Amino acid sequence: MGEANSGKLSLKLLVDRNAKRVIFGEAGKEFVDFLFNFMSLPVGTVIKILSKDKMVGSLGKIYESIEAMHANYMEANVNKEHVLNPKVSSSSLANTPLLGYNSTNNERIKSSVVYRCTNQYATCAYTYASTDTRAVCPSCGNYMSVELIYVPCPVEKAAKVQKGTGYVKGLVTYMVMDNLEVKPMSTISSITLLSTFKVKDLGALETVEVFIGKEEAVDMLKASFVTEKVLTSLFLGNKRA
Repeated sequence: MGEANSGKLSLKLLVDRNAKRVIFGEAGKEFVDFLFNFMSLPVGTVIKILSKDKMVGSLGKIYESIEAMHANYMEANVNKEHVLNPKVSSSSLANTPLLGYNSTNNERIKSSVVYRCTNQYATCAYTYASTDTRAVCPSCGNYMSVELIYVPCPVEKAAKVQKGTGYVKGLVTYMVMDNLEVKPMSTISSITLLSTFKVKDLGALETVEVFIGKEEAVDMLKASFVTEKVLTSLFLGNKRA
């Protein structure tokens, strides 16, 4: 991998140049973990990243892929129910690969911040809290301007995934469809796809390696809401696909 692509995720695409479409992508654990992390993003956080008010397209395919993924391919410590139905209150993107920064100003989105009143020796200082520094303590009348650190409960984590493990097992090659559906790769499934897409000219098929960094990650998340031809639209320059 060249220096320009350092830190990016690699994805090998099988492209049908005649039909101008991606048949499927060949991916490793890192890319699949990245896709499955989409499910840990609360809707409000997604809106902040994309500035979108409509959610349609391929994101549901990732959900279905997690549902269908056999336990043999999942990390032993991963409970799929926690991934599909995350319990979160206020989320930071810091633990989501490639989406750890706001796409507009490149700043980390902060967790909730609460404030107490400035009268630190009074009981009311730790009785009342506010999310606005303009609020006035109902007991002593001082402004609620002393910042407290929000500490989330462990059960609020989007998925019980140990640091450095991710969601799916390594040493396995995964097939990523144009609509982001994911399944373990096999020779039979590859041949079946060629038949499904009615590929007659094998000479028109070629492998293209692409790299996903922060910009591409945001584009992929956005495309997953508006099209079922995500890979084709992003990497073949066919924005209307």
